[in-house]
Amino acid sequence: MFAIKGQPGKDMCDEHLGMSRRDLLRVGSSSMLGVTLGSMFELQAASANTVPASGWGQAKNIILCYLQGGPSHIDMWDPKENVPDNVRSSFGNISTKLPGIQFTEILPKLAQMNDKFTMIRSMSYTPNGLFNHTAAIYQMMTGYTTDKVSPSGQLEPPSPKDFPNFGSNIIKIKPVDVPMLPFVMLPRPLQESNVVGKGGTAGFLGKAFDPYTLYPEGDDMDMSKMTKIKIEDLKLRPDVFSVRLNRRAKLRETINKGMPTIDKAVESHNLNEYYDRALNLIVSGRARDAFDLESESHQTRELYGRNTFGDSCLLARRLVEAGTRVVEVVWPKVANSDNHSWDHHVDLDTRMKNQSGPMLDAGLSGLITDLDERGMLDETLVVCVGEFGRSPQKGVSTSGNSNTPDGRDHWPYCYTAVMAGAGIKRGQVHGKSDKTASSPLEDPVHPGELLATIYHSFGINPETIVYNHLNQPRELVKADAVSSLFV
Repeated sequence: MFAIKGQPGKDMCDEHLGMSRRDLLRVGSSSMLGVTLGSMFELQAASANTVPASGWGQAKNIILCYLQGGPSHIDMWDPKENVPDNVRSSFGNISTKLPGIQFTEILPKLAQMNDKFTMIRSMSYTPNGLFNHTAAIYQMMTGYTTDKVSPSGQLEPPSPKDFPNFGSNIIKIKPVDVPMLPFVMLPRPLQESNVVGKGGTAGFLGKAFDPYTLYPEGDDMDMSKMTKIKIEDLKLRPDVFSVRLNRRAKLRETINKGMPTIDKAVESHNLNEYYDRALNLIVSGRARDAFDLESESHQTRELYGRNTFGDSCLLARRLVEAGTRVVEVVWPKVANSDNHSWDHHVDLDTRMKNQSGPMLDAGLSGLITDLDERGMLDETLVVCVGEFGRSPQKGVSTSGNSNTPDGRDHWPYCYTAVMAGAGIKRGQVHGKSDKTASSPLEDPVHPGELLATIYHSFGINPETIVYNHLNQPRELVKADAVSSLFV
């Protein structure tokens, strides 16, 4: 499939009749062999009748469970035996639903339902500069690295020049068809120290494609505040009912038609579209209803775990059910924090076993199980991943950080991701790590390839062209989808 997006407002072709920049280059080189642009379009038309690639276009929405901080793969889904004491996990290994595949004891629920998802045990990349959180998060969320990496590995704050978060790209190319929030991020922003939100915005696509954020104030483990944040934005004032609101909208349109200058400005900036979208959202009440977790049964609430992460996963399911295209559940403790964080430089044994491990085990297993039982998993892609893994050896420094004897440092060279739904194979393990989980032995997958696979699942060519703030063409991501992950 070819896909190229023209300049803003000037698409060369529609979504299904485009070409990537690579395809255009092929035209230039192949014209010497007698293959013209017209010939390539003829070939494309002929290929339109062929069977789509595996998994192509099966996803209608996505829930990303982002394990901010970088979890230790060795202490979770890729434990090793017959290795030195400073490599081996302190947690015992347990059997899973899949013969010969083991997890550690901190993931008992996931171990009993891993026949519903695929594990990628060969996530890997070589970092640009020091591999600290912000640069790694930016790459994971956008597919791009930056040339400006500080000695600490951190980046500058979010900028309108940034590459877009993959969710922003998806909702631009595949807008929602119901009055619903298209892209929601909760319950905490992407953050390392004082750098907040890098990689979590629409960047050069413009604020219209930013996620709707639900960030509770105060302690970020207090889910009781979650459903009270910003929901007032979605409610009608008591003295304004929907009929009156729609009448006001029509009056506004009449006034605009009588004022050509203003009308031209409104049209050129697509303000009518954004106004109508906001109006429909408020009048419909779909988003407001989706946030009502209390309408769920006690059994369902317990399935997910009554904590910030579990309730966020449940809310993600409700949002997708109501029509949201993209939900990113960001782990509720930011990188560099202590309590419940995945950034386990110190006290890994205690913190993973008593804090982060049980929360992930209940929340993720509950989400996949619930989606499957409701028949939603066929069209909902679930991805669970962090920005990197942790060092195979305990107590060593790999990124300039100090670590206790049971702590592990950052490690981008090998880690694990989980994918489920939307045509992803069930009960599979993709790739294989070496004896100490230091590097992939088979089928390495780069974060860019993971994003390309997500785009592919939505029926979006990863090489689709978008235009940045300088009107320069850029691919969504410079990588190919991992088609072998799909049935």
